[in-house]
Amino acid sequence: MDVRPSREQITEPAREIKVCREADLVVVGGGPAGVAAAIAAGRKGIDTVLVERYGHLGGMATGGLVLEIVHMSGGTEEQWIAGLCQEMVERLDAQGAALHPAKEELGSSDAKVVRRWSRYNPFFVMEGRVRMTVVVDPEILKCVLNTMMDEAHVKLYCHSWASRAIVEDGTVRGVIVESKSGRQAITGRTVIDATGDGDIIASAGEGFDVTVDPETRSSNLALVFRVGNIDADRFHAFREGQPDRHSELMEEMRRLGGFTVSLPTTREEIRWFNNWLPRLSAIDAEDLTWVEVNVRKKMLITYDFFKKNVPGFENSFIVDTASQVGTRGSRRLAGEHVVTGQETKAGIVYEDTIAVAPPKRNNISPEHPNACIPYRSLVPRKLEGLLAAGRCFASDAVANDRLNLIPHCVAMGQAAGIAAALAIKNGSRLRDVDYKVLQKQLIDEGVPLPSAPPGGKKRT
Repeated sequence: MDVRPSREQITEPAREIKVCREADLVVVGGGPAGVAAAIAAGRKGIDTVLVERYGHLGGMATGGLVLEIVHMSGGTEEQWIAGLCQEMVERLDAQGAALHPAKEELGSSDAKVVRRWSRYNPFFVMEGRVRMTVVVDPEILKCVLNTMMDEAHVKLYCHSWASRAIVEDGTVRGVIVESKSGRQAITGRTVIDATGDGDIIASAGEGFDVTVDPETRSSNLALVFRVGNIDADRFHAFREGQPDRHSELMEEMRRLGGFTVSLPTTREEIRWFNNWLPRLSAIDAEDLTWVEVNVRKKMLITYDFFKKNVPGFENSFIVDTASQVGTRGSRRLAGEHVVTGQETKAGIVYEDTIAVAPPKRNNISPEHPNACIPYRSLVPRKLEGLLAAGRCFASDAVANDRLNLIPHCVAMGQAAGIAAALAIKNGSRLRDVDYKVLQKQLIDEGVPLPSAPPGGKKRT
């Protein structure tokens, strides 16, 4: 007999919450958008706090083991995503922790160059031309981001979950944080939601859209894992020399319920396996739990099959699984301007453009232009004191699927951080930030915009 009490809800008693920190800017989420926002604002002298639920920075690029910073160029010599994103790459380069084509190779159609980079990763070459995609070492990237945060004098709270926004008179004034230290408040003049899932947007009562096209990449969850001690030469020789047999094995792998997409890391002997699990929600705890449990089952199927059947994997072993689930699409801000898929397809250039993104599946051409992101897509319609940065920016499902990758999120974060600094210093509303001043500062920090040459101006 079940004697458990049955109830639909409980009432949480009111209580006083201690303010553990006051700041000018509170950034919630330490993924690509959040770290860029915090660093950009901190460098402007803004007292900045960053709240991160995990014990490290980088989000999908580190904890998610999504080791590619893709599509920074579009098949030409020009690089269209730079700024802080490029600085991160250069700092990784200094430690031998990044793999990417040389600048002089961008746009190349030389057969030897194309063949070399095609061997590593499909995103290095698109339609026969070399593109700027970067494969990173996630552990070194965590360290690089820590250093950049320290240099920018950002106060970091790890292992801290921002559970809700503090809203007073239509203005976001900070966040409530849950951690081992208890339930505390961090207040600020401005808050940037860089959670990816729009957690602060939702808790603040701002409008959002959560519809996702089930046919797009953004509708899938994932849990990435890495396999090491691979004989890379033997694997590549098999895949390139016996493509039909390789295809047969991958089809058998799919029938068994495993994963077939393995991609390079910065080390030849380690590959990472990406995966796509449809019809699951990034904001449903049961779905997230299902992924954690079932992908590991599928990982063992995959590992056993590759070890027994795929040349080069005979002596391999599982290195690790991602510390966080790969999330691709969920809540999106109802902003002052909602970027649409039609606008990205048409290559609309907005007067307040703050980031430019090359096409994903084609090289830049009149039929496949760059897409732009306007500052207004980071600004809520109702609330003051709040910006969105990263994949929760105001966009429809099609536009978001194109513009929610790691470099796009870094670019939006950098713009949001500078915009917040401008508003704080000028005592103005975020929606009233002079976008021409914002654009000039972005250009000065190496961000390519339609009004500046690709590659931008070097930051000094």
